[in-house]
Amino acid sequence: MSVRLTELSYGGGCGCKIAPAVLRDMLAGVPMAQAFPDLLVGIESGDDAAVYRLNDEQAIVATTDFFMPIVDDAFDFGRIAATNALSDVYAMGGKPILALAIVGMPIDILPLETIRQILAGGATVCAQAGIPVAGGHSIDAPQPIYGLVALGVVHPQQIKRNNQARDGDVLILAKGLGVGILSTALKKQKLDADGYAEMLHSTTQLNTPGGWLAEMGAVHAMTDVTGFGLLGHLLGICRGSQLAAEIGFARLPLLHSARQLAQQGFVTGASKHNWQSYGDEVELAPSLTEWQRNLLTDPQTSGGLLIACSGDAAQGIVRRLHSEGFAHAAIIGQLRAGAARVFVR
Repeated sequence: MSVRLTELSYGGGCGCKIAPAVLRDMLAGVPMAQAFPDLLVGIESGDDAAVYRLNDEQAIVATTDFFMPIVDDAFDFGRIAATNALSDVYAMGGKPILALAIVGMPIDILPLETIRQILAGGATVCAQAGIPVAGGHSIDAPQPIYGLVALGVVHPQQIKRNNQARDGDVLILAKGLGVGILSTALKKQKLDADGYAEMLHSTTQLNTPGGWLAEMGAVHAMTDVTGFGLLGHLLGICRGSQLAAEIGFARLPLLHSARQLAQQGFVTGASKHNWQSYGDEVELAPSLTEWQRNLLTDPQTSGGLLIACSGDAAQGIVRRLHSEGFAHAAIIGQLRAGAARVFVR
């Protein structure tokens, strides 16, 4: 009897991430790497990747990401996991150069051909990004796990951090929200073919605009929206930059199928944990309902870039994102002086 990949995991994709509040407590006693002056980005602001300066012209971007299946198709799972892992390099403004595979598989349960298809999916995405999967590590594990160590390069003066936003910056989101809700419907076998195609397109679209966004002085901060949801990653920008954010729910780009499924009550457990972790730093308009809040905290797997830029550059950035296939890209709000907090209208 065939086994559905999603049946072997208690959570899929970036919904597997440890809740933000728990993660903060875990890292509270970890010493900062202050003895390494060439470590330009470490764990201090919860940024997307580490960055280490090699010389005045080059820095290495290093990250790793892996998770349990979000879909049942093995090849698609590999593609999604690899796209998600490479996203952190793009979110720092870097260009990927190399990947290593992280593989944990229940060898006695999954057919070897299924595992081969997962690896093939990841390799296909890396080929699209123009990089090799040059090695990796594998273990026999009770639940299937796949991801990448991703390495990239960036000019030290073009790093895009999550803590350099400025008062008055406009906020742009490059992909639609709702991946977690769609994956929940899929696991319950309630997602139709159109919804699956929409989810797959979003989660396998490489965030390559990070490269040209890094070259723009008008772009001050950047991150990608993944497991902590839009509110969680926006709060990361607010805390690091010591600013408040105001966004409009009606301006948020939503995956077409996600709105209806959210209204029907589909929600991930991670969404609820996210809200418990940072809800006291968010002010929601009284008119917003629970399904709308669930979309704001929905864990995104391979989500879109969240960009803080000067107002005069925002429309041009959105137009270019549209021209490169990011049809959902939209201006969603603005940053302003104030305590780190998000207001949703």
